[in-house]
Amino acid sequence: MSDHEDEKTIAEDLVVTKYKMAGEIVNRVLKHVVSKCVVNASVRDICAEGDALLEEETSKVFKKEKDMKKGIAFPVCASVNNCINHYSPLASEGDTTLTEGDLVKIDLGAHIDGFITVAGHTVVVGASKTNKIKGRRADVMLAAYNASEAALRLVRPGNCNFAVTDTVTKIAEVYNCKPVEGMLSFQLQQGRIDGEKTIVQNPTEAQRKEVEKQDFETHEVYGIDVIISTGDGQGREQEARVTVFRKTDETYNLKLKASREFYSKVQKNHGTMPFNIRSFTDEKKARLGVAECVSHKLVDPYPVLYEKSGEFVAQFKFTVLLMPSGQHKITGLPFDPELFESEYKIEDPELKQVITASVSNKNAKKKKKKAEKEAATVVKSED
Repeated sequence: MSDHEDEKTIAEDLVVTKYKMAGEIVNRVLKHVVSKCVVNASVRDICAEGDALLEEETSKVFKKEKDMKKGIAFPVCASVNNCINHYSPLASEGDTTLTEGDLVKIDLGAHIDGFITVAGHTVVVGASKTNKIKGRRADVMLAAYNASEAALRLVRPGNCNFAVTDTVTKIAEVYNCKPVEGMLSFQLQQGRIDGEKTIVQNPTEAQRKEVEKQDFETHEVYGIDVIISTGDGQGREQEARVTVFRKTDETYNLKLKASREFYSKVQKNHGTMPFNIRSFTDEKKARLGVAECVSHKLVDPYPVLYEKSGEFVAQFKFTVLLMPSGQHKITGLPFDPELFESEYKIEDPELKQVITASVSNKNAKKKKKKAEKEAATVVKSED
C-alpha cells in the first residue's frame, strides 16, 4: 500500500474532530494575541506569550493518548507595517515596540496528531469605530480581506489553483495594491505543513514554469495565505535574523557536538513542524547548532522578509476543509470592514459575485436529504 492510500483524510470523522479541535485552539490563541497588540506592547513578548499559550492549550487535549504528538505547527510571528512575515525576535535580539497606527500581522498554527491548522490576522493598533483607518493602510487591509474571502470561495472541488492566483491579483489591483510575489498557500496533510498541492500568488518567473495547474478535491485541507502590499510586492531580507526553522528530509553527519544536540532536540520535540529558536533553553547554543544544520540543509530557514520602507503589508490566513457539504473555514477571526475607509471599491460584477458567493453546497444537502428520504421509503416498504 502506498503512503498516499494510507493517508488519513477528513473522510474520517475522527480526523475532522482533530482538525476542528486544533482550529479552536488556534482561534483562541489568535484572539488573545491580537488583543495584546496595543500601544507600547513588545512584539517579542507577544510572540513568546502566544507560543506558551499554544503549547498549554494543545497539551490539554487527548491526554490519555500518551504517544500522540501535538503542539505548535507554526510559532507565533508578529510582522509590523512593511515587514512581510516570520518576524518573531528572541530575548537576545532587538525588539519592536508597537505604536498607534501600526499594522500588525499575526501568524500561527497548531496541530493535533499531525493534523495542522494555521491562521493569520492583521490588526491596526488603535483602530476603532471612532478612530477609522484611512489612506494606504485602509486600502491594503480591504484588498487583503476581500482577496481572502474570494480565495475561500474559489478553493472548492472542481476549481483549480490558477483561478485563485488570478482573482487575488485582480482584487489587489482594484485597491492599487499588489500581492506579495511568490507567496504560497499549501494543501495541509498529516505531518506536512507544505503538502502536495500549492496555490501561488503573484508568481515569479521560475514559479510560472514550476507550479502546475492543480484541481481541488473533496476531503482535502488547505492553509490559504493571502498577503497584499501597497508597494511593489517584492520581499527582501534586512537586518532581522531568522528565528523560525523547519526540519527537512535531508541527512548528513554533523561535525559539531552543539549541532548534534540541537538536531536531536528538533527531531524529538518538533519533528516536521516549524519551530522557533526561542523554544530552546540555551538560545546561544541553539544558534550555534542551527548554523551547521542550515548549511547542510538539515533544516530550512523561514527568512524575515520586508517590503520597501514606508509601505504596508496586510495578511489574512485561514484553514479550510473541503467537505462534501461545502467549504468549512475552521480558523480565522471576524473582520470589521466598517473600521476602514478606502477611496477604492470593487465594482466588477464578477469579482463581487465571487466574494459574496455561498460556501455551503446546497446541492450536497439536497442530495443528502433526498437519499435519507429514499432510505426511509425503502425501510417503510420493507416493513
